[in-house]
Amino acid sequence: MLYLAQVQKKGFLGKAGLLLLARQKSENAWAVMTEGEIVLSTEAGNFNEGVLVLIDLSNTRQVLSIKDAKDWILDIIQKFLVTGITPAFLQQETERAEQWRQSLTLQSQELDRRALELEARREQVQELEEKLKREKKTLETMAAQIKTKPNPSN
Repeated sequence: MLYLAQVQKKGFLGKAGLLLLARQKSENAWAVMTEGEIVLSTEAGNFNEGVLVLIDLSNTRQVLSIKDAKDWILDIIQKFLVTGITPAFLQQETERAEQWRQSLTLQSQELDRRALELEARREQVQELEEKLKREKKTLETMAAQIKTKPNPSN
């Protein structure tokens, strides 16, 4: 797992401490470490105290790789801060996305309501059609009976 860490004072046996500052959750998402966990590493001794580094840790907290974080930080600055993507801008975009989501939810609910209304009207029309067919049949039957009935006035 990838971490942003700060090199701490060199300790025993040439090992330096790496103060874990943040960990990568996904490609573009990081979580700030709330606890000041320190990992010891001989490789960290190659960096000056206070330097920010990116480290890859195994599940057993062994340092798999370590590199200076300068290029990574400059890349973040280039991608986000130079182009004006600030935390306030991201917050506004988040709020806009939430408004769109709510609007789409309302539209979806309205469409569902209309679909239910249409289904109810379709059922009413079918019932009326069936009623009209029955009434037509009744009228046809009555008309046939009248035609076949002898007329007493003759």
